[in-house]
Amino acid sequence: MNNPKKVLIIGSGPIVIGQAAEFDYSGTQALLACREEGIKTIVVNSNPATIQTDREIADVIYIEPLTVPFLEKIIAKEKPDGLIVTVGGQTGLNLATELDRHGILKKFHVRVLGTDIEAIRLSEDRGKFRNLMESIGQPVLPSQAVTSISEGLDAVKTLGFPVLLRSAYNLGGTGSGIAYNHKELVEKMEQGLRTSLSHQVLIEKSVIGWGEFEYEVIRDDAGNKIIVCNMENMDPMGVHTGESIVVAPSQTLSDDDHQTLRTAAFEIVNALQIKGSCNVQFAFNDKTGEYYVIEVNPRLSRSSALASKATGYPIAKVATKIALGKKLPEIVNDITGKTAFFEPSLDYLVVKIPRWPYDKFPTLDKTIGVTMKSTGEIMAIGQTFEETMLKAIQSLEFKENFFEILQTLSKREIIDLLKVPNMQRLPAVFSAFHKNMTDEKISNLTQINPWFIAKLRNLSEHRASIRSDIRVFKMVDTCAGEFEALTPYFYSTHGIENEAQPLRGPKVIILGSGPIRIGQGIEFDYLTVHAVKALKEKGIKAIIINNNPETVSTDYSISDRLYFEPLTPEFVSKVIDNEKDGLLGIIPQFGGQTAINLVESLGANVKILGTDIEAIKDAEDRKKTAHIIRGLGLNMPKWQTASTKEGVMQKANSLRYPVLIRPSFVLGGEGMIIAKNQDELKLHVSRLSKDVFKKPILIDKFLEGALEIDVDFISDGKKTLSFILEQLEPAGIHSGDSSCMFPPKTLTMRQQERIREITHTISRAFNIVGIANIQYAVKNDKIYVLEINPRASRTVPFLNKCLGISLAKLATDAMLGTPIPNLSLNRNGFVAIKSPVFSFEKLDGVSRTLGPLMKSTGEKMSIGKTLEEAILKIDTTEQSSKELQVYRLGSMG
Repeated sequence: MNNPKKVLIIGSGPIVIGQAAEFDYSGTQALLACREEGIKTIVVNSNPATIQTDREIADVIYIEPLTVPFLEKIIAKEKPDGLIVTVGGQTGLNLATELDRHGILKKFHVRVLGTDIEAIRLSEDRGKFRNLMESIGQPVLPSQAVTSISEGLDAVKTLGFPVLLRSAYNLGGTGSGIAYNHKELVEKMEQGLRTSLSHQVLIEKSVIGWGEFEYEVIRDDAGNKIIVCNMENMDPMGVHTGESIVVAPSQTLSDDDHQTLRTAAFEIVNALQIKGSCNVQFAFNDKTGEYYVIEVNPRLSRSSALASKATGYPIAKVATKIALGKKLPEIVNDITGKTAFFEPSLDYLVVKIPRWPYDKFPTLDKTIGVTMKSTGEIMAIGQTFEETMLKAIQSLEFKENFFEILQTLSKREIIDLLKVPNMQRLPAVFSAFHKNMTDEKISNLTQINPWFIAKLRNLSEHRASIRSDIRVFKMVDTCAGEFEALTPYFYSTHGIENEAQPLRGPKVIILGSGPIRIGQGIEFDYLTVHAVKALKEKGIKAIIINNNPETVSTDYSISDRLYFEPLTPEFVSKVIDNEKDGLLGIIPQFGGQTAINLVESLGANVKILGTDIEAIKDAEDRKKTAHIIRGLGLNMPKWQTASTKEGVMQKANSLRYPVLIRPSFVLGGEGMIIAKNQDELKLHVSRLSKDVFKKPILIDKFLEGALEIDVDFISDGKKTLSFILEQLEPAGIHSGDSSCMFPPKTLTMRQQERIREITHTISRAFNIVGIANIQYAVKNDKIYVLEINPRASRTVPFLNKCLGISLAKLATDAMLGTPIPNLSLNRNGFVAIKSPVFSFEKLDGVSRTLGPLMKSTGEKMSIGKTLEEAILKIDTTEQSSKELQVYRLGSMG
């Protein structure tokens, strides 16, 4: 087989629930692996906030709609001879299948590399997969693949209730569910058939309550294969693995049972002829030793990213090298410097906990099941389960005490929370201990293995001592000491010997942004990676603290040192103390609101690079900001501040409705509302947490009919470089939920120049150094200042792609004392639009009405020579797809 000369990689598109940053991570690794082999790469993705769409990563970049017509245009234009389909999530997999079905791959002589289309079909088609498993003697649940509701009703006559429905060719469990009766069956089948690419649903006998185990497998074309990692879901069958707490390595399997599942996983990947990576999921009954094969993901997945970060094994890179024709023994594992044909063996524990948005949306249906609702996840590393679980809980960044948030509930209410899988079941377990419920009863109610319940009780009873023990840093030893790790990363644990000797030379710590949440997404990880590159170019060592296993920033190869730690004052301070010799300072500007909120608690002895602590506090405090803006003689909407519920009501009445409520130090518009009358405001205020009132709340007169403007700007303390984006949605909709365009089209040149002047004035007044964001409103030719964010915003990656320059690099240079250079920004007349993407179908109970509270999970970008062309690309039709053009990103500037 001849090696390809030019490879196409299809990205996964916007961040949605079920498909997040893990595919930017895997896609980036794949592109870099191709480059190592001297192969030219083309990437297509509609998400501008991805590292894989940077010019340093891919040779040719298209930010275009991810549809078959657009992909066909790109294939015809670029003429790739190879296609890697396994690093773009379910989106990439489905598109590759459609390209094959339409004969486009054959027409343009494009060869699928690695796991081929037939293996993908065998894995994704529920009926074919069941038949294949039966042919090799692997047990599958009694089931029937159906394509209509009538077939489904016939199937349950044999299977009986409850049954599990699994929709084919879907992501994050979309279209899947558990049905306990005919009514639920029909409802779930309608959704499953509608969302399935092949209009097929598998109805299978339910094994709710069994244990669920995952095996991440790598296999090459010669049949060489290894288990990279085996993982245990703490939550039993019936909960999507993306919704479950996951532990690696598995804790409750005996060695014999592990070997049984390991052998089964190998037989399955052989039968499917996997060439690369895949994830095999099993249901296991620890009382009888029975198991069933649940499903196989013939691609890089969320679990692949977790396994990769848990072990340090570069799964996506190795899988890509296999797709390019290499054998496992020939591939080098960068961490060990030895062959990748070696199974990692861990001498530590990893715990993953999903991050749900229920603290942002009080009305969200908190039950969980076979469909994903979590927006992101965190990972913690430790030596014992109790220690690792505690670190994982601390990484979730809850404002209340996680162990006590449900202790005011009655025993009956706690039992109800234990019986049904839900987002609050872990704190419910801790509350059950407090109410003297036995381990046996809790295990019976939750169907969580008794081993985990006992460990959680031990954590509950001894968390103070677990937290306060002497902590040192240990290297992530991916080989359990058998080989020396060459590119290590670190975690804190109890002990005496510190393995993280301080890095020599000048260095900077960058605070990461933690788990992906609505309001704080992949954009901030993108900027973190760019800041690392900027530091390295100056010969300064870059250290990252983060806890998100999905992202590019937590790849061991990005920074000079990675600390996989909770982003809390306790853990961040420990890292700072360990690296204090030669430390130039820390950068919080790229870590979103998480990093900004950490700054004050780190203390005066910690040097902040860029905008200083006092300026950050002034900008985040609504009352101080309002006074400074007024002192500058600039316009703001009429405003008042209050720090009590009663005060908010009183001040709002004095301003007259409608009013906009803006709490301080918040993320994604949390706690904000446009209240049209007193009753609306009273209801909203009653739902606000006590923490919101610890800082001033701004109540301002809402400017109906105004045009909202976002300005991202960079300052070196003297010079200011501003970039103006115009929102397309009406005033009052959160900027993250509004489409915006660059350059602005309705603002006059005079208005734009005035906005730049005001931005410079504010920048000097707040002593901004680095990057920041200001939001304005324009009404009747009058410019109003709405708010100031003393950090990078989510629109910066979009601007990077529009301008062809790294704003994060310019900002990092400014923080280090380099003056802003004179730039010639030539965009060749293109117009770009950033539009929001929502996951409402996964968030039952959340209103779809848009307002000042952000609700979008991701974004996409469209590019055109005219505004009309860019708008048409946002939601393309079959006809418009034929007429619209595709543009290489490099043609923008």
